[in-house]
Amino acid sequence: MRFQTPLVPGKLIKRYKRFFADVLLDDGREVTAHCPNTGPMTSINDPGSRVWLEPNDDPRKKLKFGWRLLQDGDAFVGVDTSLPNRIVKEALIGPGIDGLNGYEEILPEQKYGQNSRIDFLLRGSGRPDAYVEVKSVTLNRKTGLAEFPDTVTTRGRKHLEDLGEMAHGGHRAVMLYLVQRTDCTVVTLAEDYDPAYVSAFRAAREQGMEVIALGCHITPEEIIAGNQLRFDL
Repeated sequence: MRFQTPLVPGKLIKRYKRFFADVLLDDGREVTAHCPNTGPMTSINDPGSRVWLEPNDDPRKKLKFGWRLLQDGDAFVGVDTSLPNRIVKEALIGPGIDGLNGYEEILPEQKYGQNSRIDFLLRGSGRPDAYVEVKSVTLNRKTGLAEFPDTVTTRGRKHLEDLGEMAHGGHRAVMLYLVQRTDCTVVTLAEDYDPAYVSAFRAAREQGMEVIALGCHITPEEIIAGNQLRFDL
């Protein structure tokens, strides 16, 4: 997934009201950027952090910059939660994802379960349908370790329950954690943030839900799916 416009660097002044971030650009301008992340952004919204914004000249948009990346030392972090599905779709169509190759149909946003929508429904002749839910992971509190979630997520628990039911019914049900960080090699769950999510995860695993953890290659030019990471709970 290549950025449409070259990103410009700056320093984060503050993020506020969830959707806004004030940034001092390297050229001296102070701008307000759209923050495309409704979560708490734990560990990735510290004032003074180096950030990368995508400018736009769309007259329909009030804010002329969108926050795309944070730089943590030598590591890049993708902060835009609207991008993971695009990144995964490109990987499914292109080079493929180990364990999810060989499906003829890749159908996004399909209704399933109890009034839910699955991120991707994969269909192929002679094999069970695969229901794939994608979660973006950015929380990092220990060197090399990515964690999910970074807050209580009732919606996330419901997704696990639906996936468990699909697996129990004979379908493939896959939880795919996409780590939008370049400094992590292992993925786990943050039980201290949401113990109920971890309980729902264990229940879904017992019903047959599969887990894939996928890293990303991130630069100011693009974000693309990378190698699979180790999941350890």
